[in-house]
Amino acid sequence: MSTPTEATTPVGATPGPEGNHRLRPWSGRSGRWWLIVGLVLGFAALSVLRVVTGADDLTSSGTIRATLIALSPIMLAGLGGLWAERAGVVNIGLEGMMILGTYGAGYFGYTYGAWAGVIGAIALGMIGGLIHATATVVFGVDHIISGVAINIIALGAVQYLASLTFVGLPGAGATQSPKIPSLPTITIGPLSDGLGDLEDQDLFLVSDVASLLRAFCTNLSVLVLIGLALLVLSYFLLWRTAFGLRLRSCGESPSAAESLGVAVMRYKFGAVLISGGFAGLAGGVLAMVASSNYRDGQTGGRGYIGLAAMLFGNWRPGGLLMGSGLFGYTETLGLRQGGTSVRALLLAVAVLAVVGGAVLILRRKTVGGAITIGIGVLVAAVYFLIDEVPGDFVTMAPYVTTLLVLAFASQRLRMPAADGQVYRKGSAG
Repeated sequence: MSTPTEATTPVGATPGPEGNHRLRPWSGRSGRWWLIVGLVLGFAALSVLRVVTGADDLTSSGTIRATLIALSPIMLAGLGGLWAERAGVVNIGLEGMMILGTYGAGYFGYTYGAWAGVIGAIALGMIGGLIHATATVVFGVDHIISGVAINIIALGAVQYLASLTFVGLPGAGATQSPKIPSLPTITIGPLSDGLGDLEDQDLFLVSDVASLLRAFCTNLSVLVLIGLALLVLSYFLLWRTAFGLRLRSCGESPSAAESLGVAVMRYKFGAVLISGGFAGLAGGVLAMVASSNYRDGQTGGRGYIGLAAMLFGNWRPGGLLMGSGLFGYTETLGLRQGGTSVRALLLAVAVLAVVGGAVLILRRKTVGGAITIGIGVLVAAVYFLIDEVPGDFVTMAPYVTTLLVLAFASQRLRMPAADGQVYRKGSAG
């Protein structure tokens, strides 16, 4: 019995350079370097924008730290979706698994302590993953139907359990748990103070880099750092091990994988369980880091946003981090400085639109380029005509940003070839 290894042509890819390229992570080393360059240039652009507009909170350490907290549940939910879909199972039930995770964190965290809350969040999320895996992998239920059912069932189940377990406890009720004990935070005092002094000097780019570094060493929850470590670990496992190659082959061509000895059903089942655990942990971050207790409606659709971030990232961890960071950053700006900081982003959008339109025109896409430049001019006019973005639009900004980015990124997306397909053991013949 043989199994696919890194030396062989990836299962599900067509022979030749083009086929092998389809499964390479981030389009090889050049793709990773482009990602790093893009992040550096994006941060430098924010520094320029801060100087031009005077919106100092754009790159402050407080904003960056709050962004890390805001992006963590979205990133973890998207990471859960990535594990499931790389194995060929669509997981629309991420929202429901996150809801289960918030209750698990609230109940077990209050009853047994902070770390028990983390374990409880993961465990309840995995229960949702177990239901989804049993329905889709074992019984062949349509993946979308199963996921939607989990979202509905989880919402009702958690509301019932909360009314059963939290009513009568101090500071709690049918819609919220008592206060959960806090998880440890990391603060490196001397380094934080030194970087704070450098941040206060308001030097171009230097102070902004100091703000970024200070955010990682000042009152940052260990659960946020664990989430980032899990992202790196997932990349290593899925793209740098034989285990990951076999799991991804189940999402590309399960019949070919089975013919090479891969236990397709086992890999799919395990991937969905892991997916549920990540989504449950995302709910735990909401209850224990972004807040201090479980509350009804706490997820606010972040499971769906995590799915959108995964799509934006083209089913890869690096892109997923960027997508969740974009949503978390715009949400944080709206909460910290309201319309002032969001207004500053309008100028950045206007410049990007004009530059993008010019590039399209140079590529002889005249109509598309002209429309893009027109949009940029219109956004610039709005920037100069208003002093502050209205509150309703500030609230909408993260969701609108997500939709726009998905719309522009849709041309380059390529989902796993067998994603969402019902597979029966022995189909390899």
